Order: sequence, then structure tokens, then C-alpha cells
Amino acid sequence: MTYCVGIKVNEGLVFASDSRTNAGVDRVSTFRKMFVFDRPGDRLFVLLTTGNLSVTQSVVSILSRQLDGDGDGGGHDLMEADSMFAAARLVGSVMREVQKRDGPAIRAAGIDSDASIIFGGQVHGGRTRLYQIYTPGNFVEATAETPYFQDGEVKYGKPVLDRVVRPEMPLMDAAKCALVSFDSTMRSNMSVGPPIDVLLYRTDALEIGHRASLEADDPYFSALSEKWSESLNRAFSSVEEPDWPI
Repeated sequence: MTYCVGIKVNEGLVFASDSRTNAGVDRVSTFRKMFVFDRPGDRLFVLLTTGNLSVTQSVVSILSRQLDGDGDGGGHDLMEADSMFAAARLVGSVMREVQKRDGPAIRAAGIDSDASIIFGGQVHGGRTRLYQIYTPGNFVEATAETPYFQDGEVKYGKPVLDRVVRPEMPLMDAAKCALVSFDSTMRSNMSVGPPIDVLLYRTDALEIGHRASLEADDPYFSALSEKWSESLNRAFSSVEEPDWPI
């Protein structure tokens, strides 16, 4: 299993992904799930991938080959997209092509071919946008009412996002919320684990603001985890007990 989250606030975008892939308790591997395509000063795209690893690796490889000038002329060059919407359509079309080519054989072997991508960034002259791209290549966009997307093991980290994330919150608070969401998920599901890749993008910067890979013993992440647990316990203790006869 895996866990990825993308958050869109007015100040920018936050992306975070774990790096654990497992096919059982004795088959745990580390694979990066965050991929960046950028041309500083002009555009920046970030992909967070979940689901069938062979499918998502194929999607990323096709996009990368185009950028390296090793493509097949199939129109998959993210650097030619004139908007975030056009870029999202391009990524969706690659997902659709990979599913059409490889999906039947994968499913015939009894393996789930589903995959999805959180995709966000900005093209010069446009605004920051965040999408979730599904297995068939279709996608939806984050809105003011739903300013974040999750993929993978979503249920444990969702409550804090629902309660805290708002478009007007500062970018650093959004980053903190993403890490609290990860801490909650890692405490409840051992299939999600470090390193946690984090990328912050500030609106109109058109370049990476901050990128880091956090291990379990990272000083900030460890302190955040401890303080969050202490705060939850204090909040729980502060709530009055129900006045029920027993």
C-alpha cells in the first residue's frame, strides 16, 4: 500500500508521498512515487503515483522519454502544453494508452491494473492547479470546497485534512497538516512508511520552493509526531464525560 497527498492553497501547493511498496509482510520495497518535470521560470509539474507500479512507471517513463528527446512523436511533451488543463489531459492520455496496451495482460494474470496520479503545478501565465487522474485517464480538479486529493491508504489521514485545510491557510501550515496526516496514517497502517518525500511550491515562483526526503527519525517529523499525540491526549482529556447512568 502507499499514501500520497496533494494540497492546494492560495499561497501554493504541497505534495507528499511515502516510498513503501509491499506485496505482503515479507515483501516490502522502497520506490519513489514523486516525479517532477520542470523548466524553471516557465513551468513546473509534480506527479504523485499510486496503484499498479508497472503502469505508473510506464506512464512516467513515456513522459520522461519525450523530455529527453527520445519519444515517438506521439504528442506527449509536457513542455509543449500551453496550460495545466492541457498538461493534465496529456498525462491522462498516456495513462489511457498504457492501460489499453498493458491492462488486459495484467488483469489476465490476476493482478489489479488500477493506478492513479495526483498531478499539479503551474504554467507561466496561468494559475496553480491540482488534479486527480484516474485509471481510465479521466480527471477531476481540486476546488475551494475540496482543496486536496489523497491516493492510496487514505482513511487514516483524511480527518485532519477535512478539519484543517482551507484555501486561505498559509503554505507552511498546509505542509504541517500534510505531515500530521502522514503521521496518523503511519501509526495505523504499517504498509505506509518512510522516507516521506515532500515538495512545496509557492504560487507564481515557477520553480521548486523546497524539497526534502524525511526519514522516520527526522528531527522535525519526530517532534511533530510527539506533539500531535500529546495534543490529542490533552484535547481528549478536556472533553467532559457523558452524563449517562450506568
